Amino acid sequence: MGRIKQLDAHLINQIAAGEVIERPASVVKELVENSIDAGATRVSVEISNDCRDIRVADNGAGIHPDDIVLAFSKHATSKIASNDDLFAINTLGFRGEALSSIISIAKVTCTTRTAEFDTGTRVTCENSQVTTAETGCAVGTIMEVKDLFCNLPARLKFLKNPNTEFSYIQELIQSLALAHPAVSFELKKNGKTVFKTEQGGELAQIIDQIAPSAGLKQVLKTDKLSGLVISGYVSTPDFTRSSKKGYHTYINSRAVKCPVFQKSIDTAYRTLIASGKYPFVVLNLEIPPADVDVNVHPTKKEVRYKNTNQIFSFIQFAILAALDNYVESAPAASVAPVASFAPAQNVVEFQSKDIFIDKDDDTMYVSDTAAPLQTLVFEPPAQTLFVAPEEEPNQVDPVIGQYKNTYILVEREEGLEIIDQHIAHERYLYEKFKSEKEPVSQMLFVSDVIPVSTAEAALVKENLPQFEKFGYGIEFLNDAEITFRKVPHALAKVNPKEILADILDGGLTNLEERILMTSACKASVKAGEKLSTWQMQEIVKNWRATKLPYTCPHGRPISKIIPHKEIAAFFMRSE
Repeated sequence: MGRIKQLDAHLINQIAAGEVIERPASVVKELVENSIDAGATRVSVEISNDCRDIRVADNGAGIHPDDIVLAFSKHATSKIASNDDLFAINTLGFRGEALSSIISIAKVTCTTRTAEFDTGTRVTCENSQVTTAETGCAVGTIMEVKDLFCNLPARLKFLKNPNTEFSYIQELIQSLALAHPAVSFELKKNGKTVFKTEQGGELAQIIDQIAPSAGLKQVLKTDKLSGLVISGYVSTPDFTRSSKKGYHTYINSRAVKCPVFQKSIDTAYRTLIASGKYPFVVLNLEIPPADVDVNVHPTKKEVRYKNTNQIFSFIQFAILAALDNYVESAPAASVAPVASFAPAQNVVEFQSKDIFIDKDDDTMYVSDTAAPLQTLVFEPPAQTLFVAPEEEPNQVDPVIGQYKNTYILVEREEGLEIIDQHIAHERYLYEKFKSEKEPVSQMLFVSDVIPVSTAEAALVKENLPQFEKFGYGIEFLNDAEITFRKVPHALAKVNPKEILADILDGGLTNLEERILMTSACKASVKAGEKLSTWQMQEIVKNWRATKLPYTCPHGRPISKIIPHKEIAAFFMRSE
């Protein structure tokens, strides 16, 4: 071991750059965020030389000539001045590390001018050395980065191919555009524009460029609650993606990878979309700067909250409110606006033992063993599965018939709608059972004896009140055998063995939810079951009246519309 010595400034900057500058996209992020902080309304990004040459130009405030050299030194910034400022950050950047890190690993030229001067300053930086000269230029700043990682060949080996690296840059610019729709962004690759937004554009227009098949509604903001405001768009459950790349989440317009944010989205959609599918969301949470700490990591993507439980509940119920207020009869669209909602009641605070980190995907999960976040509201149930109307109801969308004794065909204004009878009925019964105050049960005078394992017996014993809550009465004959004394009225003809097997399949996780889902599934009409016209009409009417008519509780889509235009085009007819 050698003697201890002080490292030179250039080497210190290179070490710091390893934290701040991971790849070309990191350089773009730091420079564009500086442009936004400088009040720019137009930002142009040009990429060339396999993503090693980067040019960022803006019409922001520019850098004062007396500050220009200092701007490229380590920990020099105009955005904070004292320790207290760390807890009241209103800018994207604040650490004062980016420029000093970049000039230690690339050749950088900066041309900048402020409005109070007739001429600008041209700064040349290489190997952390800075030289300046007067020049003519417009108000704003142009940053040109050449030969990124030119003095760190080992870092170049870790970069992916240029197309992949550019895709990271494109995703970054799209993310910044979603957070700042008032700013015009342009991204060029080798001189060709690949992404562009208009100055003062609408968020909906930007989303349409990124996810054109989603369809949009006008954005609405939530009411302020304890200083919190959330705005943006969430997709309806019939529009999903295979990964969480569609999660665009922001805190005070700063893109974050926040486990609490992600978990609140997952929880809101848990019974609306299939496992392995994810919604498309663009959400910006405005929170008082003093209530959130963004000084957790050099990339500033991680945050800490003063009140994690409040944030979790606030986001979750905002999404549910938006989905609940989605108007089914509106023109076809897959994204609903986040709407206003009332404060959550009886929210259970999570203890530290209820939160853990999955090291495989770096995501925090809130344990499902915690008490539920919502209080169920109940209504008296109907006594029978179907009640024939005294007279044929007026049908705005008439039922045409039944296909394969599985699908209900409905004539709609926009085309032919195909509805899965089992799934539509299941959605209705799920919401109905969930809202019942005193579920009607059917006494079973003769019931099978059901053998259970030791673990199953313990689970049932521990959760007898939950079973009772939803209309089930279970009696233990001994430690290894049980029998059902009553079941919900709608399941009187279903084999209790099937019900119990489905409910217990999954252990302790979300037991009440599984009871509801199993009850709804088992009580619903089955595929292949022939229905009368009035039964089909009743299913459609009840399903349309549900709060979340998009999917069944397992996440399967309920209906599909074949547009009239498509049908007419096939038969070569005009409308």
